Amino acid sequence: MRSVDGSLGGYLDFMREKGIEVKLEQGVYSEYYEAAKVIKRYDGVSPVMFRVKGYACCQFVSNLYATRRHVYLSVDARDDVEFYQLLNGLKPEDFEYGRFSDYFEYLGSGVQLLPALKFYSEDGGLYVTASLFVACTGEGGICNASIHRIMVSSDRRYAAVRVVPRHLYTMLTSSGGSLPVAVVIGVDPRVLLASAMSPPYGVFELKLAAGLLKGRLKVCKTPKYGLPVPCGASMVVEGRLGPERAREGPFTDLLDLYDTVREEPVLHVENVWINKAGEPLIHVILPGGMEHKLLMGLPREGAIYEAVSKAVPKVVKVRLTPSGGMWLHAVISIEKLHDGDGKTAAMAALAAHPSLKHVVVVDGDIDPDDPYQVEWAIATRFQADRGLVVIPYARGSTLDPSSRDGLTYKVIVDATAPLSERRRYVKPTIGS
Repeated sequence: MRSVDGSLGGYLDFMREKGIEVKLEQGVYSEYYEAAKVIKRYDGVSPVMFRVKGYACCQFVSNLYATRRHVYLSVDARDDVEFYQLLNGLKPEDFEYGRFSDYFEYLGSGVQLLPALKFYSEDGGLYVTASLFVACTGEGGICNASIHRIMVSSDRRYAAVRVVPRHLYTMLTSSGGSLPVAVVIGVDPRVLLASAMSPPYGVFELKLAAGLLKGRLKVCKTPKYGLPVPCGASMVVEGRLGPERAREGPFTDLLDLYDTVREEPVLHVENVWINKAGEPLIHVILPGGMEHKLLMGLPREGAIYEAVSKAVPKVVKVRLTPSGGMWLHAVISIEKLHDGDGKTAAMAALAAHPSLKHVVVVDGDIDPDDPYQVEWAIATRFQADRGLVVIPYARGSTLDPSSRDGLTYKVIVDATAPLSERRRYVKPTIGS
């Protein structure tokens, strides 16, 4: 029977009904590199399930969003436009509450219970990569859910959490540097997708997840801090974030590079609970893999589509490119009515996703998914004197190692054909 409480097992059953096969690896793999090699084998291809030495409680699963098609199927979207419209029009929905003790049993305490893996040779420690943090404030009952990586030190003495300066950071700072949190591991990936959308502060991402799940999300309050978590979560950790700080990193980011080593808040693991109502499954996201890129990039792609659609008459396709980590590079195809539409589209995209570094705009006959066609458009339709815009010292992404203190030079390439000479740029076709 399909689960309606945000469980990972329920999601897999839902996707199997849609014809998505989950590969099953029979071995038991070390948390040091072996599990990562299994995930990498199926990266961008298929979900995979496997076991890890030392974790008898649970099977591990990865690549739940191995492709764009998997994401669209999970929310019943037929194409890009339906998906973007769904995300951009998503409204918070109330969820049903369940009793925590009906779903979870106590596992223990301490960072040694965190299901952490080492992926790459220079990783700073073992990592939990699909961990959803839930925190609430006393001011108006504002709650936030956001995805943050957890590094467990190699000697398993401490865990440090990368907290970017957004909503959880704001809550941590306003609390004086020590904040009660619940960490959710192993949950329906649509909950993670909703949590990656970065809505305005005060909009609770779990209520957006209830919208993606069409109101079928059951939430339980944790025993110590009363924090709302999906009742179907495989593992729930109660603890405090900060005030101590510890070294976090290196970690492989969206650009397939090692992120900067920083001093980040320590996670004090107080209570660990495991799901007893269904089979607990531990979700792992391969750092820099396709699932990582899709979860981070697709919500921004939807924001770009909405912004550009308001700026020019017709948007054909928007793509944050995999080679740019689905973060720094965008290719946008449009049907233009005026020769300035290409630059207008690009400026709207830069405003919608401030981390963008390079934007290429092409005509509607060019497919942004085909790098060959995009390069051909740049080669034949672009001239720097009319199509190149350089924006110096703009806010960029801290993931970009070539940026300086978060500032970068942004580039617009308008590779659309001049309207007055459009016939000169038509590709030949073989006649019938």
